[in-house]
Amino acid sequence: MLKKSYSKSTFECGTDEAGRGCLAGPVTAAAVILPKTFRNKLINDSKQLTELHRDKLRPIIEEKAICYSVQHIYMEEIDQINILNASILAMHNCIEKLDPAPEFILVDGNRFKPFASIPHECIIKGDGKFLSIAAASILAKTYRDEFMTRIHEEYPMYNWKQNKGYPTIEHREAIKKYGTTKYHRQSFKLLPEQLELSF
Repeated sequence: MLKKSYSKSTFECGTDEAGRGCLAGPVTAAAVILPKTFRNKLINDSKQLTELHRDKLRPIIEEKAICYSVQHIYMEEIDQINILNASILAMHNCIEKLDPAPEFILVDGNRFKPFASIPHECIIKGDGKFLSIAAASILAKTYRDEFMTRIHEEYPMYNWKQNKGYPTIEHREAIKKYGTTKYHRQSFKLLPEQLELSF
């Protein structure tokens, strides 16, 4: 059973991101403030859920949350500021949009930069421990998956609707065969070293 809160604050938000290790597409973050009375046995770290469950939970979270926000940081900016900074920026952008503003921020992972003067706590594997972080992970994942499925129509040869931009063998083979697109992160190692030698 996931914990409901970490602090005594009424408005405690959970925040998480999706797509950090991808070769293509944005990094997407979500921040969610849930009411103290919120309960849902199905909610868990988005990686532990099936796509069907995530899609079922998303409208429940959106309807029951006190407030939530989802933001993308796109490839060009990831290439400029690096993926860690882009992930933190995406989370900051989400938190900034929350109304009411959170009094405490729970962050999934171990890296974060303070936001305004709001106290925060980083929780490693937080999406499997706290309800608000798990809810944020579900929103971040479903919105990002939706984006990748949409751009799949533009470049079906990379099969993004399936791999969502992650470095699968199939995705890397497609990069080798067709080159890169405007959706690829140019600052990432898109191909393993031994493949690069053949160019």
